[in-house]
Amino acid sequence: MQEITVEELLVKGYSNLVDVRSPGEFARETIPGAVNIPLFSDEERARVGTTYKREGQQAAQWLGMQIVSPKMEAIMQAIRQREEEWGEPPTIFCWRGGMRSRAMATFATFSGLRVRRLQGGYRSYRQHVLETITPYELQVPVFLLHGMTGVGKTELLRKLEEKGYPVLDLERMAGHRGSVFGHIGKGKPANQKMFDARLFETLHENRDTSFFVMEAESKRIGNAIVPSFLMEAKKQAIHIQLTAPLEVRVQRIYDEYVIPFSWRPDFVEKIEKAYTSIARRIPTEQAALLRQAIAERDYRTAIATLLVSYYDPRYQNKQSEYVEKLEHHIDTTDLPAAVEQIGDIIEKSLAIR
Repeated sequence: MQEITVEELLVKGYSNLVDVRSPGEFARETIPGAVNIPLFSDEERARVGTTYKREGQQAAQWLGMQIVSPKMEAIMQAIRQREEEWGEPPTIFCWRGGMRSRAMATFATFSGLRVRRLQGGYRSYRQHVLETITPYELQVPVFLLHGMTGVGKTELLRKLEEKGYPVLDLERMAGHRGSVFGHIGKGKPANQKMFDARLFETLHENRDTSFFVMEAESKRIGNAIVPSFLMEAKKQAIHIQLTAPLEVRVQRIYDEYVIPFSWRPDFVEKIEKAYTSIARRIPTEQAALLRQAIAERDYRTAIATLLVSYYDPRYQNKQSEYVEKLEHHIDTTDLPAAVEQIGDIIEKSLAIR
């Protein structure tokens, strides 16, 4: 068994990560890219914890042994499969590099498997993330994509990333599209710890880049707060304004939100709940039109009303707070052509610098 530090993990690029904590702990936060091979289920972990409080450490350890013993062969099989698939010894971790990861690594070593164990566990990784991103300063230019809802910013970021451009996709990191309807189809948004970890990993992977491409985002996206250094980078960015006709924007939103998810039993409930949260901020006449369109399942009319009466005015007001001049303008009706135009802007801007 090899003991490694967080710094060694990052410098050497070990990527076969195994989180041995319970599924509930893993779901809340983990190191991006890790898989969950738990020693205990959530219920089993609770039983061990209760035993520890009532009867002490020795009784809790005995109960833990009774729980784990019958499934140890299956756990070791999973560890061995990870090594065979990755061609790299798994790096095992728990919350703070304590008994669970030690027990797993010890069993694996006795079974003839090669494993690494992360010293300090997830807690040491989280501390390293905070120590890195809290004082972080972007030393490279940022190309900031502006545009009202539906112009295709997220799709453009994806296409740029596929072409090899260094992208900071904050909405993807947050598991949220940054609007009151942004949770639809996304599952549970990421908490701050997972957002920070994903941001850290992206910065680490692109530590030698000469620029970043990013969407203009608000301070809060879902459950996550965007760090100050990115908000400051917005002010110094090279601004690219994206536009598209209303009908194009409506169709894109319909394709993204309605077609994939309208079959779900809770779709209408989520739409109505989101509408209720913003209805008071929309002029009365438009709010009534929006409610009627939702009730009649006329989602294209609902989307158009929502854009014109709510999102567009709010976006224009917010943008004017920190943007004095928009240097570049691109029509995104043709997304592949827009990708090429953004690439040209980046290339020419970097050449001048």
